Amino acid sequence: MIEFDHVNVHYGKNHVLHDLTAKIEAGEVVALIGANAAGKTTALRTALGLKNLSSGSLRFAGEDVSSLSTHERVERGLILVPEGRQVFVKFTVTENLLMGAYHRKDRNKVQVELDYVYDLFPRLLERKSQKAGSMSGGEQQMLAIGRGLMAKPKCLLLDEPTMGLAPIIVQEILTILGKLAANGMTILLAEQNASMALDCASRAYVIESGHISLEGSSESLRESATIKSLYLGH
Repeated sequence: MIEFDHVNVHYGKNHVLHDLTAKIEAGEVVALIGANAAGKTTALRTALGLKNLSSGSLRFAGEDVSSLSTHERVERGLILVPEGRQVFVKFTVTENLLMGAYHRKDRNKVQVELDYVYDLFPRLLERKSQKAGSMSGGEQQMLAIGRGLMAKPKCLLLDEPTMGLAPIIVQEILTILGKLAANGMTILLAEQNASMALDCASRAYVIESGHISLEGSSESLRESATIKSLYLGH
């Protein structure tokens, strides 16, 4: 579904991603694990075309999208739920969700997605007329994921979806991601919370200073002495 092939990215003279090579198959949940500023967000932004490649290539659903605009990638079904939620605080829950479907041509099917999101997140249904700015951080994160789903993604890019959330809310988000995975959604998840990411994903890549330092199944990485020491607090 997504393939990074020796991707290099710079911010000015700062070399942020170094020959990043990774592959996410259709229907997989794959995690990018790493510390703050390791390059996780840059990788997701590059996938969506918000950052330009210095070299290398990016394929999505079998097509080289390296030269396509963000808008064109979104139309093909690549959707980012950004770090920090970035909901429209003065709009209601329903208005925020409908913003996620603004580019869709099948407007007659948007209600189906809206019903699906409300079924997935009953709390959003309870608060559908509430302004997003008055909601808790956890509720705003649910809203951000729901808004992403309204775009009918082929692949969902999630950037730090549990950052700053209470453990009970993290568990709720984890349950929701499990339901999406069970329904065949392809997800690339960038997370500092390695334990949560390994619970959610079947495979993971560890990124350090823009390099992939480890990769493997979640089970094998959980047993890795390096992962235990650096990310799991063992």
